[in-house]
Amino acid sequence: MNICVIGTGYVGLVTGAVFADLGNEIICVDSNEEKVRNLNKGVMPIYEPGLEEMVRRNMSDKRLFFTTSIQNGVEKSELIFIAVGTPPKDNGETDLSQVKQVAGEIAEYINDYKIIINKSTVPVGTGNLVREIVGKNKQKQVDFDVVSNPEFLREGSAIKDTLHPDRIVIGAPSHKVAMKLLELYSTLERPMLITDVPSAEMIKYASNSFLATKISFINAIADICEKVDADVLQVAKGMGWDSRIGPDFLQAGLGYGGSCFPKDTESLFHTAAKYGIDFGLLREVITINEGRVDHFMGTIEGRMGDLSGKVLAMLGLAFKPDTDDLREAKSLELIERFLKKGAVVKTYDPVAMENCKRVYPNLIYCENPYEAAKDADALVIITEWREFKLLNLERIKAIMKQPLVFDGRNIYDPRVKKKLGFEYYGIGR
Repeated sequence: MNICVIGTGYVGLVTGAVFADLGNEIICVDSNEEKVRNLNKGVMPIYEPGLEEMVRRNMSDKRLFFTTSIQNGVEKSELIFIAVGTPPKDNGETDLSQVKQVAGEIAEYINDYKIIINKSTVPVGTGNLVREIVGKNKQKQVDFDVVSNPEFLREGSAIKDTLHPDRIVIGAPSHKVAMKLLELYSTLERPMLITDVPSAEMIKYASNSFLATKISFINAIADICEKVDADVLQVAKGMGWDSRIGPDFLQAGLGYGGSCFPKDTESLFHTAAKYGIDFGLLREVITINEGRVDHFMGTIEGRMGDLSGKVLAMLGLAFKPDTDDLREAKSLELIERFLKKGAVVKTYDPVAMENCKRVYPNLIYCENPYEAAKDADALVIITEWREFKLLNLERIKAIMKQPLVFDGRNIYDPRVKKKLGFEYYGIGR
């Protein structure tokens, strides 16, 4: 199929690369000229395992193209995916300005029947909004349909999630339109659910908000565990073995971050309020998550006292492993707090340091975890990168000022740390 993907962020770039790898001809459009220039040189704007190789391969095979010309993409394609950013406004409402702009540009260049697919995460009613904008502003009297096809990819495993999704949701106005999307996805041989457009839009928000609820729930349980000398890892394991609950997203820690959970929970809460529904449960989920850094800071200051002049070695900056994404990352909140308290921050992250330098250029950025730990008063674990779990702890202990560890992701066993002579503080343990 001839497909246009508008937007080359995580969702758009991965979607375009995977569809090209499946044999389709893809035109990826982005308004950022520098980004498009770099992509045409094979330079990725994001870190995602396997993405660079896939993009380069499909560009070489002439199945994947990058351009700033939305006219070129729209006119040559039968399917048009909208995959632009939908960031939150200050009040939690979703900012749809980019979606509206793209819909207007599609209307300008639509030249024959097209299926326009919302891939961006958008609130209920956005399909109708896109349909109205295109219908009102189209320059030619041609038919089109609007579909909702939400993504469920996770940063760090985006290609795998796109090729092997748990389910594919297609919200279409008719069975005929849905069949075109079924044809596109048929080679993946994954479960497909056909719904109306509003239901598909709701599924994405409901799913992410429910997962966020599990994270906030186990973090609240972790706080109780600390008071009663229970181990939240054992509690979560006992809960997770119940098939009705499951083990996923029951990892206590610093809370959720990234580009999806924070804005999607806020957006769903705002949508509920818009229709007169007080979603108190979701409000509390958000409140618990917002308090995780306060809780962790309380643990650190409770042990270390005044942080002025203390050297803190932060391991990890990205909001999760296998990505360089700092959006809503807890590391940034903690860095801000540490610097205000007068602490010296040394840090190491395998891929996210360049992004962090744009925000905090004056931190001490290190070549490896051992350089960060050298002469540090405390080791602070922020991201659960695999390499941090495999550190030579005897070496770490020997080069620190004192063997003190604050583990915000529970990557270590407290008993092992204690045997090695470390003073260890985890979450809910």
